[in-house]
Amino acid sequence: MSTPNQSGWKPGSPVQDHNAMSGPDTVTGNRALMLEEPLIFEIGTIETTGVDLPEPSGGADRLGGLDRSETIGLPGLSEPETVRHYTRLSRQNYAIDLGLFPLGSCTMKHNPRLNEKVARMPGFADVHPLQPVDTVKGALEVVNELANWLIDLTGMHGVAMSPKAGAHGELCGILCIRAALEARGDAREVILVPESAHGTNPATAAFAGYKIEDIPANSDGRVDLDALKSRLGPDVAGVMITNPSTLGLFERDLKEISDAVHAAGGFVYCDGANFNAIVGKVRPGDLGVDAMHINLHKTFSTPHGGGGPGSGPVVLSEALAPYGPLPYVVRGKDGEVHLVEEENAGEFEHTKAFGRMTAFHGQMGMFTRALTYILSHGADGLRQVAEDAVLNANYILRSLEDVLDAPFGHSGPCMHEALFSDKGFAEDISTLDLAKALIDEGYHPMTMYFPLVVHGAMLVEPTETESKAALDQFIGALRSVAERARAGDERLKTAPHYAPRRRLDETLAARKPILAWEEPNPPGGTPTMSEQGGR
Repeated sequence: MSTPNQSGWKPGSPVQDHNAMSGPDTVTGNRALMLEEPLIFEIGTIETTGVDLPEPSGGADRLGGLDRSETIGLPGLSEPETVRHYTRLSRQNYAIDLGLFPLGSCTMKHNPRLNEKVARMPGFADVHPLQPVDTVKGALEVVNELANWLIDLTGMHGVAMSPKAGAHGELCGILCIRAALEARGDAREVILVPESAHGTNPATAAFAGYKIEDIPANSDGRVDLDALKSRLGPDVAGVMITNPSTLGLFERDLKEISDAVHAAGGFVYCDGANFNAIVGKVRPGDLGVDAMHINLHKTFSTPHGGGGPGSGPVVLSEALAPYGPLPYVVRGKDGEVHLVEEENAGEFEHTKAFGRMTAFHGQMGMFTRALTYILSHGADGLRQVAEDAVLNANYILRSLEDVLDAPFGHSGPCMHEALFSDKGFAEDISTLDLAKALIDEGYHPMTMYFPLVVHGAMLVEPTETESKAALDQFIGALRSVAERARAGDERLKTAPHYAPRRRLDETLAARKPILAWEEPNPPGGTPTMSEQGGR
């Protein structure tokens, strides 16, 4: 039986006029309490101020001739006007605190408030990277404790804590591989990257100066082992493999892949962005991995998105650990945790470091939150995290595979995410149309058109923090939209209809974005942002 969406449409229902603006006010776009929000420059003007102060009298001018002679160009608003403006804008954002965030390969899980409470404790929140080391011993203990947990959970030998994000961690791992090869006088120039890997993998290797060659997948979506083995040779520095992959599948042959790469003199880099699916269950070091970044903001639950914050520590095998970057923390023979920098690297026998990834020591807030998350779960709790994340993803996969094509549903259970395609949609309905219609159902769309190896891909990662009731609600909404896509509902092509903004020209928005406000031009000049509808 078909489930109607929030607009009440069911397959077979007459198509309404999709050109009409939905909502009660077709002039301003206001809908109930969701008010059309003007730009802050359109609320106030640069000629006014939100606070009236008397002209100062007396006292010497201490500006030394640097006093301002022109307006600063900011709109004058009172405090209530300013607060209300940004609060109204915030209501137009989707957030994990509002509902399930199904972005595949992003692990948008709930962030426990306990993590935030600990991160704001004095000594953590106010620590400064330029403080004398003797004044931050407690913080160094936290970094060292987290480092030990990451080493234990991955079965590796060492860890570089300073990389600031996943791609930054990838670069760190590849530079460690390059340093190890150069140390033995081995000038290799090729990195092999399976087609199911994250897109940052080949980009990182190319940035580090390597040539990239693709390795195809087999019919199950996993790395073609024979193809990889046949390409190995004296010019191959290593392989970058994502496990679990972006297809939501575990690479069962990873140990055999690692053995083959090592036998050929190369190294194995594993993209750990999807570690949430195997944390506490599988140790990558036991599978022969030499380097792997861990997204603390994913697996170990720190708010992320919009370009930051992030943290990407890199665990290293015994072969690569000596080349890990500075600075790093280590417990010395005196029992204290020390920060190893260039000036004391010899004392701690870490003279082979390839250099630095960042100016300072890492993202302290991320370290504190991640360690809090780990300690509050314990080893058994982290194992359950992986089990529940995989269970939730498989529940979504099997609940929707009758209305959404699951191209690798035949490959066995998925891991952390369910992958669907647009196969079966009406001819003129696309993945983008389905995603925009999902906004009308109250959800942020899933990851679209990724991975590239699947046409019209839709990647859904529910994470372990969603209840069955929340999953059922999401499944019902997505099923409704999928049925409309299969039936060819033309209203999908103009969705969303109930969001603060209607559908944008995405090509124009990507290629010619309007990112800054400009004062209105005189008649005949270039249209302002408002006139172009680019708020």
